[in-house]
Amino acid sequence: MDPLTLGALIGLATVVVLFSGISVAVGLLVVSALFLLVFDGPRSLELLPEIFFANLDDFALLSLPMFIIMGASIASTRAGADLYEALDRWLTRVPGGLVVSNLGACALFAAMSGSSPATCAAIGKMGIPEMRKRGYPSSVAAGSIAAGGTLGILIPPSVTMIVYGISTETSIGRLFLAGVVPGLLLVVLFMIWSIFSTWRQGAAGVALSATRYTWAERAEMLPRVLPFLAIIVGVLYALYGGVATPSETAAVGALLCILVAVVIYRLWNPTDLWTVLRDSTRESVMILFIIGAAGVFAFMMSNLFVTQAIAGWIQELDANRWVIMAAINVFLLVAGFFLPPVAVILMTAPILLPIVVASGFDPYWFAVILTINMEIGLISPPVGLNLYVINGIAPDIPLKTILLGSLPYVLCMILAIVILSIFPGLATGLPNLLMGPAL
Repeated sequence: MDPLTLGALIGLATVVVLFSGISVAVGLLVVSALFLLVFDGPRSLELLPEIFFANLDDFALLSLPMFIIMGASIASTRAGADLYEALDRWLTRVPGGLVVSNLGACALFAAMSGSSPATCAAIGKMGIPEMRKRGYPSSVAAGSIAAGGTLGILIPPSVTMIVYGISTETSIGRLFLAGVVPGLLLVVLFMIWSIFSTWRQGAAGVALSATRYTWAERAEMLPRVLPFLAIIVGVLYALYGGVATPSETAAVGALLCILVAVVIYRLWNPTDLWTVLRDSTRESVMILFIIGAAGVFAFMMSNLFVTQAIAGWIQELDANRWVIMAAINVFLLVAGFFLPPVAVILMTAPILLPIVVASGFDPYWFAVILTINMEIGLISPPVGLNLYVINGIAPDIPLKTILLGSLPYVLCMILAIVILSIFPGLATGLPNLLMGPAL
């Protein structure tokens, strides 16, 4: 069978299997084993266990559970509420300032936790009711938090960037730096739209808080927030200052986050600590299972010459490189509608990266573009995980209203992709400045 036809058959089978409700990792293993058995014979199945574990034999993978523990320990405390309250006290007299403070809190919490659902839950529990109480439209209140939560997979430290780095054998430190400026760009675009939206819907004069905070009252919240911010700065300094490797940095960061949670937020109950470690272990195992299964899937695609055929076909199209990039973006966007970011990255990045590089694009710039596409998937149906998290927090807000409120932020993300395409230095400038040009 022609490799391209076989590739289309594999794609169709993968979609059918994953839509059956089976887990992503098991689905990838089933599809891989089935096609290898039919088209390569039973002897190829003997290699699958070795390939599965070989994909997990990477020292950089140790950073994954450590960063996840960082996020879990922060999410188990009042850090999100404190971030929200601190920013609210500083921006409470600014018209539209509450939605801005919520987005700022989302950005900071996302940087600390690296988890989109955790960010939505932590900030949304306090932010959505308060915004609605002060007259903000439900769509703005829910949509801003849903979109703000997506920043967790772009602003470093980012678990998805680690997964991309491992699957494409690119520098994790450089990937983290590449996400900083685009992450801030998205925050600014989100804030601009939120302020404009509240003004357009007659909420520019939303009820300001009747409480006037003194400078002392504003400053009293800082001791609860500054330790976590110090940890982020310390982690980034250790990573880019040559003090430690990503795995060592993640381990120290995880330990410091747990200590801050225990000392500042009195997380002394062994049951609470056990919950943090248990949930972190579950999430880590899930991601590692997908990584191993994606490695087997990639082996199957390569062994049946599907990957090589796809890359060759795209290169033979002789199309403008921006047309190729637009097609890749559409493909990633559609994939992100149905699959979680980690699965999409592991399944597609090794195939797409050679095509992207051959077309003259920077692999670190492409990592940012891919991640923004995954962010769009988090607030787009039918999966749209963040939409359901918000609906769980505010069940009286219809899912349709949440979706309509998040759609303008999708346009902001598309605008960010356009801006980054025109000015790629926004993603590559900081890594090149601090770490030198990529080889």
